[in-house]
Amino acid sequence: MSDEALECALRALRHRDRTERELDELLLSNGFSDEESADAIGRLVRTGVVSDERFAEARATSLAARGEGDALIRRRLVAAGVASDLVADSLSSVEPELERARRIVVRRGASTKTARYLFGKGFSDEIVKVAVAGSLDGGLG
Repeated sequence: MSDEALECALRALRHRDRTERELDELLLSNGFSDEESADAIGRLVRTGVVSDERFAEARATSLAARGEGDALIRRRLVAAGVASDLVADSLSSVEPELERARRIVVRRGASTKTARYLFGKGFSDEIVKVAVAGSLDGGLG
């Protein structure tokens, strides 16, 4: 196994947690072979330094705390290379989407502008309707 590949991966992990796929892409882009990359990542996974499950839960929690909806969180996790079952598990462990949307509506006010904001943050149509219309005591229509 290439100690250089392992060192390169460890340097990348100093800044933030990464998925196995992100590390593989990084190592390949730095000129390491598929075998060197697989060996380095395998060692990091076996020792617990790299965990897609830990990454998914931490990232989903962070994004939810920033007021992002489930669809946007899902897209970001999938783009990072997280398996769909881990994405589903991580989404189920964060604050419910409706509660996050309601908190934003309380802060920004119930308006069409807030509804557009929520859509842009990845909240579903149904969640936006319930959160915004519920704040208007009687709904939007």
